[in-house]
Amino acid sequence: MSTTMPTPSVLLCIPPLTQLNTPYPSTAYLTGFLHGRGIEASQADIGIEMVLRLFCRSGLQALFDQVRASKDELPGEAKQMLAVEPAYLSAIEPVIEFLQGRNPSLALLLARPGFLPQGPRFAGHRGNAASFRALSEQDRAKRFATLYLEDLADLTQATVSPYFALSRYAEHIARAASSFETIIDAIAVPPTLTDRFMLESLWEHLERLNPSLVCLTVPFPGNLYGAFRMASSIKNQRPDIAIALGGGYANTELRRLSDPRVFDYVDYVTLDDGERPLLSLIEHLAGARPRTGLCRTFYCDKGRVVFANNTSDRDFSMDEVGCPTYSGLTLNRYLTILDSTNPMHRLWSEGHWNKLTVAHGCYWKQCTFCDVGLNYISRYEMTPTDRLIRQIEQLIAETGCRGFHFVDEAAPPVALKSLALALLEQGITISWWGNIRFEEAFSPDLCRLLAASGCIAVTAGLEAASDRLLEKIKKGITVDQTAHVAAAFKDAGILIHAYLMYGCPSETVQETVDSLERVRQLFTADLIQSAFWHRFTATAHSPIGLNPAAHGLRILGPEFQGFAENDFLHEDQRAKTPEWLGEGLRRSILNYLEGSGLTLDVRQWFDHSVPRPRVSSTWVRQLLKKGIIEDNPQAERRFVWLGGQPVCEPVGRRTRLILPGRASDQAVTVSHQQAQWLDDLIRQSTPYNNQPRHYSLLREMKAAFPGTANEFETFLGTASWKKVRAAGLLLV
Repeated sequence: MSTTMPTPSVLLCIPPLTQLNTPYPSTAYLTGFLHGRGIEASQADIGIEMVLRLFCRSGLQALFDQVRASKDELPGEAKQMLAVEPAYLSAIEPVIEFLQGRNPSLALLLARPGFLPQGPRFAGHRGNAASFRALSEQDRAKRFATLYLEDLADLTQATVSPYFALSRYAEHIARAASSFETIIDAIAVPPTLTDRFMLESLWEHLERLNPSLVCLTVPFPGNLYGAFRMASSIKNQRPDIAIALGGGYANTELRRLSDPRVFDYVDYVTLDDGERPLLSLIEHLAGARPRTGLCRTFYCDKGRVVFANNTSDRDFSMDEVGCPTYSGLTLNRYLTILDSTNPMHRLWSEGHWNKLTVAHGCYWKQCTFCDVGLNYISRYEMTPTDRLIRQIEQLIAETGCRGFHFVDEAAPPVALKSLALALLEQGITISWWGNIRFEEAFSPDLCRLLAASGCIAVTAGLEAASDRLLEKIKKGITVDQTAHVAAAFKDAGILIHAYLMYGCPSETVQETVDSLERVRQLFTADLIQSAFWHRFTATAHSPIGLNPAAHGLRILGPEFQGFAENDFLHEDQRAKTPEWLGEGLRRSILNYLEGSGLTLDVRQWFDHSVPRPRVSSTWVRQLLKKGIIEDNPQAERRFVWLGGQPVCEPVGRRTRLILPGRASDQAVTVSHQQAQWLDDLIRQSTPYNNQPRHYSLLREMKAAFPGTANEFETFLGTASWKKVRAAGLLLV
């Protein structure tokens, strides 16, 4: 082991391109972790910086100059946009200022028909003039500004930078990267205009910070090309800088990495949670750890790829990883775009969301299509609630933002209940959303509690809206159960987005049509507000991918050639779901998102003949008539009161109990003894005063009731008790 050297300074970069409205959280998590250990670390979102270099007057001027100088035959749309170049140039900076929230007074101007030059994207929306007029001025301005940027993005992609799109960068290259040759060939091409903007942003940070280690996070396929283009530039000009690559793409796709040519561009590739591998790497670069002692890290030694994994170092617990920080990421530069007026869909593209994790991994981890054996799913651990509260307070203080997105695989109901109570007890007001499972633990009362704590939306995987298929993929839910849970969230005022799949192993066309009919009814009943349908893919690390024959699949490729391995091409030997089904499903969902086409026969969405749905057209209606299923009455539940403190007024031989609420007051008239019991119950059940409470158990209050056990059961059926429950007395 060599003599200890100074601790390296670290720059963590997000390559192009993820979201425009908020930074991807990986660098924020790792920067916060490193700061907590006194390590010098900075972060940069090269994606948003590249976009802003393009979407400014000088960037557009460079774009138009290069388009005009092209010797290739230009598309007709490009010629039309060139003809009104001055209008695009004069509008770009006001549009960006408006979408950054810095100049809201521009809304009336931007929303005025004809102010912004209108290219092909506008043409596709001219039939929706009535829906445009129904939007507020702010939303109409956002929509017009978004179409204007989409036109410019299309022009950029069609003429000078074929890899450019507003939410991904050269994604198709990563999707065909079984061989690293694909990446080598792409990097060998001279940099495009947007590549140059990307590298200019990168080098500004490198020259300002002079880091000794650059970490490139690749969460999605659409970040891979940018990462290697950046790495190539660093290696060519500053070979002394060490480069590490990690992130979600590496964690799933690069687990069998064996091509040594990868290490001509990067020095290290890390897997799974980055905290331990990164700290080990920093210790190695400081001379305090041999290279063979690295954790979950690939490197190249004498032309051979080596995987080092020192298992004596445990992963950090959720109580040890510190708090994410957005230090260095200029949050007021991000763009809010409006590509859909659907309220749930807008959460992904509007405004900044502080990102946190309620629990690491998945508490269910049985789904056969999921990477249940990999660390990010299999290692389940809840974040202690007090730690989560401290993180929330710290991020509010740092960012001034009270919006939180919990980026869990599936947030556990018990952890969300604990978080909601802590937020209410400490009087912390936030707006939050996250990912869950459609399970019956989300009772109507728990949903009301979550809503009271600031929950505005949840996302969840319904996957296949078929009980047979749900059982086969071990989802652990039923379609009826999903509808009941969705109704509980709806009644609490919480929006729902459902993830859907088609083409599951053995799925028939009939089952796909039936699933669409159930989804249509869920939309019609407003039980879900948003959804996305994608085709099932057998992945290398899922139970299906590991044993495809047991699920009736034959793997067709691609052949692993030393770089990426995840998505398999497969043949289903038990059933066929043709590709054209996907277009019909996509078309239906796009309409349902906007509230249209909900009364159409689902067969009309498909270009080919499909069978009639076997699902009753009144399935959801009849299900909801039965009422929402309450949670297990034998479960140990506690009372929580969401209203104000009650006021007692004598009314003859009885007592009138006034129950203050935020919107209106309720009142019940009961015996003096019952009124006292209710008053005690409510006061004991109220979260307040920054103090954890002992919320009374149902059995405790039954014992304290002024009457016999039979009288207690009778009281629970009275109109007075139902009124108290409706006013805000929850059992959770």
